[in-house]
Amino acid sequence: MLLRILACPLDKGPLTLTADRDALYNPRLRLRYPIVDGIPQLLPSSGQRAS
Repeated sequence: MLLRILACPLDKGPLTLTADRDALYNPRLRLRYPIVDGIPQLLPSSGQRAS
């Protein structure tokens, strides 16, 4: 699965898929990276703070 090789662009750690499958989540930094049309947006500026 591709998720095993994807990493956060900021801390290079693993990401998890959110329950609704519309974002990748970094629990260490509490950032969400959106998935748009099936493509993860993994630019540092794309990270959104999760509440």
